[in-house]
Amino acid sequence: MSSSIFMVASGDLRLLANQLCWPAQNAVEEALTGVIRRLGHDVVRAHPILADKGHGFIDSQRYGLEVFQGIPTNAPVVVVEAVWQYSHHVLGGLIHHRGPILTVANWSGQWPGLVGMLNLNACLSKAGVPYDTLWSTDFSDEYFLRKLETWLGGRRIEHDASHVMPLKSCAVTADADRVGRRVAEKILHDKAILGVFDEGCMGMYNAIIPDELLHPMGIFKERLSQSALYAAMREIPREEAQEVYSWLLSRGMSFHTGLDTATELTEDQILEQCRMYIAAVRIADGFGCDAIGIQYQQGLKDLTPASDLVEGLLNNVDRPPVTAVNRSRVLYPSQALPHFNEVDECAGVDALVTNRVWQQLGLDPETTLHDIRFGEEYCGQFVWVLEISGAVPARHLTGGYKGATSERQPSMYFPLGGGTLKGVSKPGEIVWSRVYVMNNKLNADLGRATVVDLPQDEVERRWRITTPQWPMMNAVLHGVTRDQLMARHKSNHIQVAYANDNASADKALMAKAVAFSQLGIEVFLCNGAAQ
Repeated sequence: MSSSIFMVASGDLRLLANQLCWPAQNAVEEALTGVIRRLGHDVVRAHPILADKGHGFIDSQRYGLEVFQGIPTNAPVVVVEAVWQYSHHVLGGLIHHRGPILTVANWSGQWPGLVGMLNLNACLSKAGVPYDTLWSTDFSDEYFLRKLETWLGGRRIEHDASHVMPLKSCAVTADADRVGRRVAEKILHDKAILGVFDEGCMGMYNAIIPDELLHPMGIFKERLSQSALYAAMREIPREEAQEVYSWLLSRGMSFHTGLDTATELTEDQILEQCRMYIAAVRIADGFGCDAIGIQYQQGLKDLTPASDLVEGLLNNVDRPPVTAVNRSRVLYPSQALPHFNEVDECAGVDALVTNRVWQQLGLDPETTLHDIRFGEEYCGQFVWVLEISGAVPARHLTGGYKGATSERQPSMYFPLGGGTLKGVSKPGEIVWSRVYVMNNKLNADLGRATVVDLPQDEVERRWRITTPQWPMMNAVLHGVTRDQLMARHKSNHIQVAYANDNASADKALMAKAVAFSQLGIEVFLCNGAAQ
């Protein structure tokens, strides 16, 4: 390998986020640069620190394309991620690059480079771009150093994938097979529609499923506009929005409100979110949608408070009733209307199938995606912090609505505020999964996990080092180590749904795997479920 390694850093689109996150990114780059130089290689930063902007990130797709024009096409490139980033800022350049590519992330809850890197890795996988990947807390551990030396020596990095097995090599019970086939057959016969409010959120190329991969499954997109959602919100009177707010208060949900709209959650922000909830359900009904996804970033953030409270409500069976405009009927009565956060269409397909399988099995059908945000050892086991700003249903939380609070979203990302649906996920058995595009086809990884009940001081500590306004799930994955998940997972997102116990979780896992397979998805089990 060439002695000169070119280093790039993809950032956010939002200036304030890039400015606030730059010191953390700079520190990680300095640490990694020192390690690479000690191993005998020079590091060339491929783009400057922009004094006029106050950061050194690639902050647009155009800028990224320009940066890669200055990198020799066969040179080794390291993409360093210490924070959340927009993958499309560098994806175009990486697609046309012919040299070795290594993605590297820090290991931090506050500065989630691992989240950004997982998204970039998934985008590269979908695009068919070869890459290697590594992660580390301080870039001094043996695992990281040994594999970095391998890459610097011109060889591909191999990670342990012994936890992965194709469904076709696993035993499936007759009952699980019957349920999975029934769900798939019904979707293929009746068809299903995903309502997509503006496709392609925050550079998530990996989260867009080409239509030609969806259509054979009997699933179609209804491409909706967020401007239409905002227009529909403007037609909803305050009284209707107040009914939704009052319903939540009657269920025991609490709201941390104040008067300063720039920094606090206000009643007007909450009522705007209630308007969005009503408008989203009515639009979904009008187009016959079976699931919907609201992008929110980038357009709606400049018009209205966050969509996160809305998303959590939609994903719960027990939620404020919404009627048609003329009040003639209740829409989606006694049903969750599955919402896929950040218009992640892979999560949309997953949520749709999960909802149908869980209903067939008589399980609570509430499902959501989380970010794979962070994780640490606790009392001898590795406990992941799964955390997302929106889409988490109250049914997943300890105490339900009574255990839920709504806090203002951070101003750095949400200038107009709006609240979340915050709480701690209840202990229990879950099935996790991820649908993804690779090799021009749909794939799915599935596994089992246990949500654990941590002491309150540990929960608070984990909130402090991540995002304290967001709902949290503390999960122990079955048969999958930290490094195995990081090496394999094709998204920053992970889908989760509860079962009643180990037996029902195993059955649900296999039934869902069969449903995916019958729909034409290549399925892999990632927890030794065939044992």
